[in-house]
This record gives sequence, C-alpha cells and structure tokens, in this order.
Amino acid sequence: MTERPRLLPLLGPAGHSGRDAMTCLYRCGNACDHPVPNESGNPYLGDVVRDGLSRRGVVRAGAIGAMVLGFGGSAAAATPAAAVPSAVPAAGPAPAAGRDRAGALTFKPIPPNKLDNLVVPNGYDTAVVMRWGDPVLPGAPALDVARQSADRQSRQFGFNNDFVGVLPLGRDGNRALLVVNHEYTNEELMFPGFTTLEAMTVGQIETAMAAHGLSVVELERVGHTGQWRPVRGKRLPYNRRITALRTPFAFTGPAAGSTWLRTAADPKGTTAIGTLNNCSGGVTPWGTVLSGEENFNQYFVGGDQAPAELKPKLARYGISTTARYPGGSRRWERAQERFDLAKHPNEAHRFGWVVEVDPSDPRSTPRKHTALGRLKHEGANVIVAKSGHVVAYMGDDERFDYLYKFVSKKRYLPGDRRHNLTLLESGTLYVAKVTGDSPAAEIDGTGKLPSDGAFDGTGRWIKLVSGDRSYVPGMTAAEVLTFTRLAGDAVQATKMDRPEDVQPSPRTGKIYAAMTNNSNRAVGGNPGVDEANPRANNKHGHIFELVEDGGDHTGESFTWSLPIVCGDPADASTYFGGYDKSAVSPISCPDNVAFDSAGNLWISTDGNALGSNDGLFATAIEGPERGHLRQFLTVPLGAETCGPFITGDDRSVFTAVQHPGEISGATLEKPASTWPDGDFAKPAVVVTWRLDGGPVGS
Repeated sequence: MTERPRLLPLLGPAGHSGRDAMTCLYRCGNACDHPVPNESGNPYLGDVVRDGLSRRGVVRAGAIGAMVLGFGGSAAAATPAAAVPSAVPAAGPAPAAGRDRAGALTFKPIPPNKLDNLVVPNGYDTAVVMRWGDPVLPGAPALDVARQSADRQSRQFGFNNDFVGVLPLGRDGNRALLVVNHEYTNEELMFPGFTTLEAMTVGQIETAMAAHGLSVVELERVGHTGQWRPVRGKRLPYNRRITALRTPFAFTGPAAGSTWLRTAADPKGTTAIGTLNNCSGGVTPWGTVLSGEENFNQYFVGGDQAPAELKPKLARYGISTTARYPGGSRRWERAQERFDLAKHPNEAHRFGWVVEVDPSDPRSTPRKHTALGRLKHEGANVIVAKSGHVVAYMGDDERFDYLYKFVSKKRYLPGDRRHNLTLLESGTLYVAKVTGDSPAAEIDGTGKLPSDGAFDGTGRWIKLVSGDRSYVPGMTAAEVLTFTRLAGDAVQATKMDRPEDVQPSPRTGKIYAAMTNNSNRAVGGNPGVDEANPRANNKHGHIFELVEDGGDHTGESFTWSLPIVCGDPADASTYFGGYDKSAVSPISCPDNVAFDSAGNLWISTDGNALGSNDGLFATAIEGPERGHLRQFLTVPLGAETCGPFITGDDRSVFTAVQHPGEISGATLEKPASTWPDGDFAKPAVVVTWRLDGGPVGS
C-alpha cells in the first residue's frame, strides 16, 4: 500500500469544518454561529426507528510525490432562439464516436495538497475560460481594481462563480453558451484599501451588487481539442449580465401576486429586482438554466422592527429579528432602501426561489418560479419522468433542513419549446420523510455500519401543495410556497445534514444528493443521529442515493442508501460502497455533483476538513468499481471547487474556482493566493481536457 502524504496545516483560522472564517462571514453570514433556524419539534429518524421502526500555474501530478509544473474546456453550447433543439442534454452534445460506454475511470488520482495552483493528473491540461472582471458585454473595459464601478462591473464577469452550465449553440459542436452564477462577493479581495463593510461607499456597495447574479458568455472550441475560450468581437448577441442591482425578474406560479410578495415598489407582487446568493443550478431539457437563490438572509437589516406576525417566518429563514444590524450585514440598505425590513418587510420574501434564465434569448425576462417553493435553494435539477412530467429535485442547504421534489402539472413535449417554458409554473411540491431499516441501537453515531452492512431504508414524499391547493393544515397554497420551510416543519419532514446539490443520473434515473456536513448533529440539544445521517458531529458529510419505487419519478415512495460516507479512508467511520478503502482518495464536504455520459459520479467539495485544498473527485456508482473514488483535481489556496460540468462528448470538464485566497487576514494588496495571474486572487471558471483528445476520466 502506498503511504499517504502528510497533509499540511491550514494557513488561516478555520471556521466550521474546513472553512476559513472569511468564508463563513461572506458565504452564509456566519450561519453556523447562529441558532439553528429549524427549531421544529419534528422527530428525527432515530426517534422514528425507536418508535417502530462547502492563470497561474497548473500542476499535473502523476505518481504521489512526483509533481510536474505545467500550464494550460468542451462545452456544449445554446442555440439561437429560432434553432433551439427540442431537447438539450443536461451534459451537452452526444458522446463522441467510439466512447467506451462502460466508462471505466483510469486516471491516476492526484494527492491531497496545499499548493496555490490548479492541480490535474498527468496527461491533462487546463486553462482559464473566464475570470472576475473579464469583459462580457461588447465594449466592456478590462478589470481595473482602482477604477471599478457598478457600470463597469455590470458589463464584466462577476465575482465568486459557483454553478456552471454549458449549452449547445449551433449544430457543429464548436460553439457554446457558458452560464455561470455569481454567488457572493469578498470585499477585502475586491477593493483597494478596504477596511470594513460599514465603511464602504455607496458606489462600492453598488459595485458589489453588480458583481452578484449571472453571466452568459459565448464560447468557441480551440481547434479540435477539448479546450474552449470566449468569443471576442464587437457583436456578441448572446452575452449578458444579470445582476442584483437592477435586473427585473417576473414571478410565476401560485404565490405570484400574493400578499407576501407585495411591496411599495411592486404593489402587484409580480416583479422582483435582482437575484441574490445564487449557488448551484441545473440545465433543463428545453435549453434553459435553473439557478438557486441560497443565503439571501445576510443581505437584510431591520428584522428587529419587522411586524410581529412576520418575525417567526423571518427567523425560520435565518434573518435576525433581535438586532437591526446582524453580524456580517452587508449594509446594502444604504444603496437601496428595500433591504431594510423595518421599512419593506416583504422584500426578503422575494428571494429564496429557483430562477429560470433562457440564455438563447438575451432579451427574455428571467423568472422566479414560486411553484418550486422558497427555501435556501442550493439548486434544482430536472428529469423527464416516464409519464412525460418534469420532476425537479432540490436541497435546502441548512443544517437539519429538507429534501424536496416538484412534479410538473403539464407534460414535456419534445420540439414544443414555448410549451416547455411553462412547465415549472404549476405542479405539485413534495418534501421527503425517510426511515431506516436497522435497530436504533446499531446507529450509535460512530459511523459503524449496522449488521445488515448498509445505511439504507425507505422513504415517502409528503405532498405540500398542488397547484392552488394546500395540503398543510392552516396554510394557504401561497403561504406554503412562500414559507416552505414552515410547511416542511408542519408535516414532520426528515432533518438532513445540509442537503446541497441533488442530481438525477441520466443513465439509471437514481437520485444523488450531497450532504455536505453538520457539525451540530447530536451535539448539545440538537437532533441526534439516525440511519440517513449516521455520524455525530458530521464534519465530513456523505452522499445520499435515492431510488424511486418502480422507477416512477412522479411517485410518492422510494428506497435510499448511503453509497459514500466521507472522510479519511483510514477512519473507521467512512464507507465507500464496500470498495477496498486502501485504494480510494480521501474526501471531505461534498457540495456539487454531476455525471459524465458513462454514468460516473463527479463530486466537488467545499470546506475540506482534512487539511487539504478542495477538489474534484470521480467514482463509478454501479458495478464492481462502485465506490472507487479518485481525486481528479485540486483548486488553489482558500478556494472552493464548484460546478462541475462534463460536456456530453466527455472531452472536457468545466470547474468553477470560487473564492481563491479567501483566508482570514488576506486583502487585495496582501493576497493569500495569487492564482490565476500571479498578482492577486480572482475567481474563475476553468476547463480541463485530455491532451490526447480522449474522454476525461477514462
């Protein structure tokens, strides 16, 4: 057995799990330092069982300990509105001819490390596609941190990039539309001379608002390789910036126009301005992108002066109702009064939705779909059920919150794009309740497998609302959809360990959810362990596999198991599908998941609690290689690995390198990372491809 390299210590003060304190502040407003928002009395699964039942260098690494310095993806792309294909594969164009459908992963895993580089296996290369401040709109200026303004930033690539989607543009496979979320900003790493959030000028606040949102960028393939680059020129008809500053969004669905969404600026409750804290997302079969609004609570002040009847609802979403300025408040009310809940108490209800953007139509108005419920959405990913209905799976990224799914009222019609654009406007919303099949005494919090050799069980989808009809006593349909967390509490949904990205496998139809971590599990007075969340102080997280009964994604019952329980493979509390743990890579804090065309599961991490940089991993989830997890890349110091997106021909993998250098004490002038350009840290999207043109991973 090869000896594992000794991991180097973290370089900055750690927050919760492996996150730095700066990440905790800006990413989620120090959520882990606040009381758990879910104070419901729901029984956790353990109770049910007992009752009867997070360009600069590139390093290519081959053998452990042998590091080679080098420098350096395929995207699929979105078609013009008149030529959008009837169905856009979630992973891009069709697989290349000769693709090994068995899809065995053959790359040699890279070792854990603390390098300030992007590290990839030997035989691969990588390149930056877009970085913070790169021009998006024609005529946009280059990044100049001394001259940044809201106007300049509104035309440039935004700051921290999370979700990555790549959609086919044209039919030759050589053009694409890149769609990226810009989740949040690190003001210390953006503005020269930054001191405190309170001391920011209104102009700086507006610049930060313009750095949030989404970017749409046209790409072109580089030769016949797996590399991709932005198209440059005077005419870029698809390129677009969507921001928190001024972009209008239309509400759809049963809660649109409801009392909860009405404000002084929008008395009809049908149009919101901007989108906040967009985390992950998904690509629909009809060629649009879904984006999840997540930690929006940190942008609001004045919750202490909100109407008394609203305070419990605000608190359930993590908004302070006891302090005017919660710790880490961004003070955006100084630029736009709507962020002051003392004056505009309903404004917060206009965030926390799944957003749909049509990248093929730059003049279209993005929409917030109320039928999918309001929570801290990590994202939404859809699959077309056997019946033709569209099913979207979603996670609420908070300790002890829930898994959801939405089933459309209408059926997907291949070739009828106008019809398909309405599919997420009406349907049925469910929340998950799961049950383990092992005696409670065998789930002791250590991660030891029960006597049947697996953490597994059954579950059911509890109906919350269908169309305008509520199934939650005492709540109207509009109230269920606007305060979905409270509806989940009312029906006693199962409290999970931060359910983040949830993805259906395009090959098997099984559903995979990343449970990032929960250091509060079974700690103090918090809920204890259960078979679906089997470790106390779960700082490394796990993968949750869900199989709909009979393969019916519209059904109301399922089975589940935990194929991966993350951490150091040498730790007895970890599990990798039964595979020999001496041959797998250590992994901590799974965040986003994706699939290649062969059905291999790719996992990105956020907040590695093992002392190494975050990374991207891949494993088979079927057959004898199930659980043979290998590390494919690592990101630079302080960064989180986001995306990933593997193109349908499997020739490229896109990864978002979010918040490089996000380490306490770092500033723009004194960066903790100088990736990717050697001066100061810049979030960026990169593409990685095989030098011989073959499929990535295999």
